[in-house]
Amino acid sequence: MADEDGSDAISFGTDGWRATLDVFTAPRVRMVGQAVATYLDDSDVTGPVAVGYDARATSRGFAEDLARVLAVNGRDVTVAERDCPTPVLAWTVTSGDYAGGLMITASHNPPEYNGVKFVPESGAPALPDATDAIEARLAPPDPRPEVDYGGVTERDLVTPFSDHAVDFVETDLDDLPVAYDAMHGSGRGVTDALLKRGGATVDRLRCSRDPEFGGTPPEPVPERAEELVARVTDGDAALGIVNDGDADRLGVVTPERGFLDPNVYLAVLYDYLLETDSGDVVRTVSTSSLVDRVAEAHGQAVHETAVGFKWVAEAMGETDALCGGEESGGYGVTAHLRNKDGVLLALLTAAAEVEEPLDARADRLLETHGEIRQSRVSVDCPDGRKAAVLSELETALPDAVAGTPVADVNTVDGFKIALDDGTWLLVRPSGTEPKMRIYAEAGTDDRVEELLDAGESLVDPLI
Repeated sequence: MADEDGSDAISFGTDGWRATLDVFTAPRVRMVGQAVATYLDDSDVTGPVAVGYDARATSRGFAEDLARVLAVNGRDVTVAERDCPTPVLAWTVTSGDYAGGLMITASHNPPEYNGVKFVPESGAPALPDATDAIEARLAPPDPRPEVDYGGVTERDLVTPFSDHAVDFVETDLDDLPVAYDAMHGSGRGVTDALLKRGGATVDRLRCSRDPEFGGTPPEPVPERAEELVARVTDGDAALGIVNDGDADRLGVVTPERGFLDPNVYLAVLYDYLLETDSGDVVRTVSTSSLVDRVAEAHGQAVHETAVGFKWVAEAMGETDALCGGEESGGYGVTAHLRNKDGVLLALLTAAAEVEEPLDARADRLLETHGEIRQSRVSVDCPDGRKAAVLSELETALPDAVAGTPVADVNTVDGFKIALDDGTWLLVRPSGTEPKMRIYAEAGTDDRVEELLDAGESLVDPLI
């Protein structure tokens, strides 16, 4: 519903509300703060609220706006003394007596964006029932005279988190040479310092604050981490780690593989955790089934969710899962935090490298369970057509795809078509762009391309 106050411009998507700075304005941020305060009051959730922010030029100011609104609604507020990773804010919430948290960040988006995430008291990503309720309460701040104002305190959130991470991982990295790329984001001085504290020798890249992120979006993907890859594959580093802008995601680089396929990394992480514990694993519908084979070999189960880490986190809490992950580079360890964490995972990854080189572990897993290849393509599709395309696809599903009979169809998020030869094809709507996504997994790149072509042929006539 459109409103004169501008609330119609605010929409919590797959991971909070993000927008360009002509839309993401101080009055609208204050409306979000008021909505969260009202939502917490209506939900009878007591306690202070923690507020964090990333390294963007406008983030500290927006965080102060939120703190003032929460305080005039009677909430005590803790504000991070410096920009901090989203997982630091989320862990702070769940480790204390907080009612929830708010994080000002646009994550990996370009610098002309900003955003805000609500973190409930569990520390996990907010689910739609919470964000829908917050959206329904959007309104300009309305101080109530009968309410005593809360206090605002600035606090170091990083040190307690780092102390916990060191205790949780319990490792001696023994001078492991690690190259770390902060992409000028909030992981700088946090992830690198944690690795050094764990005993690594750290070679730092892009570890100065730059609100423009050096002119490229701070997204941990191969094409934006070329120098890091070179320092590992051609240099002396045994391991490379790169975080996105708010350090809730990570990319991993190894000497033999370069930028490690996120699907392979999830299997490597899970295999490492299984050395000292037992439990299931959670993955999204678009994530590779390599981790399924690792789980099966250990007598564990796999829990498949819709795309979006909020669904992964929900399943982590509902099952006996050691960890969860998605193919976009978000991973979490249940015993630590039901949320993406590119900081603690960096230390855990280095510990795994000391135990057994990641390249060797990946080689062993692929030799045991078979090579797996995956890719995706996008097809333009107006947002207004997505539901109709899915509806029409349901009646147009074939009995065979690319010459192979269909064995099963999973509808947890779009249509995941499993074939008799163990390959699969997934068609789902993008949650962030006017596109349909088509994913495929098989044992060879040629077979993946064949499946993707078949998927496009299936979707194109429906758009």
